[in-house]
Amino acid sequence: MNAKTKLTAVDLFCGCGGLSLGLEQAGFVVKVGIELDPLAAQTYRVNHPGTVLIQSDIRRVAARRVKKACKLRSRGLSLLAGCPPCQGFSRIRRHSEDDPRNDLLFEFVRMTRVLRPKVVLLENVPGLVKDRRFSLFVARLESCGYLCKWDILNAADFGVPQRRKRLILIGSRVGSIDLPRRNCRRRTVRDCIGSLEEPGETKDRLHKMHLNCTARIEKLIRRIPVDGGSRVALGKRRQLDCHKKLDGFRDVYGRMKWDDVAPTLTGGCFNPSKGRFLHPEQNRPISMREAATIQTFPKSYRFPAKSGLVNIARLIGDALPPLFARRQAHHLATRLTCATH
Repeated sequence: MNAKTKLTAVDLFCGCGGLSLGLEQAGFVVKVGIELDPLAAQTYRVNHPGTVLIQSDIRRVAARRVKKACKLRSRGLSLLAGCPPCQGFSRIRRHSEDDPRNDLLFEFVRMTRVLRPKVVLLENVPGLVKDRRFSLFVARLESCGYLCKWDILNAADFGVPQRRKRLILIGSRVGSIDLPRRNCRRRTVRDCIGSLEEPGETKDRLHKMHLNCTARIEKLIRRIPVDGGSRVALGKRRQLDCHKKLDGFRDVYGRMKWDDVAPTLTGGCFNPSKGRFLHPEQNRPISMREAATIQTFPKSYRFPAKSGLVNIARLIGDALPPLFARRQAHHLATRLTCATH
């Protein structure tokens, strides 16, 4: 792609860089990223040295500062993308109308009004659609001249070996742009991590990182059937006391299944008490290399291992899978290239 057809992007709420990596893999040059969290920002800088990273609360970042940092010429910004913090809209947490993070959605609109990208791309949890802010957000984008389309897409339909449903919104001021359609077969847990050596046999620091369970929990894990088994198979007598009266959350202390996609990885993916995060056959929770691979981060992507298991799991689990981002971005790149010719 030559300089005349170069596609540019800004990544709001960039986290550790999953979205930016996908954009870059699709041919975009990510000019600026904005991120508040220090550890996520540190990880982003290491992996995206060519991007100007503004480490700050986005509410304190002037849109003109971002525009200046982009150093764009007459062609303008191709894409403004971002994943506003979604905890306030998550179905696995108690929804709070007063969560201050909910209103960060409108920072997206504020940046759009000044940067005037050709296209905007929003990613978030499906629960956002049911919040009153979403319809207001769309109305404000449309008032800025953007034709908006959105849907709930499953990352598993785009090559990510993980069941991960996300809201994807595309807003365009260069003509109507449909959302991408599923375009590949599903990849399984076996496809993804089946060839990895055991953590005790590796020099990979990230693969060595997994939760070391107590003897009591390890004994329980050994009794859970391999390849998709759950604690339900143990019967109530052998389950933990805290699980005996638990009607929901049946994936807790469950194993992944080799020939299926993985469950949605979260920031708690290191801990089997948070979901179906046990290895399909080895008697342990998944390692952080396995988590990163299921999220489609390449082995070359660097995470700060010294920050500890809990922090690494949060970075990985909170990220947008780069391959999912790449599929969306490639679709947009094709449409944008056509629109400029």
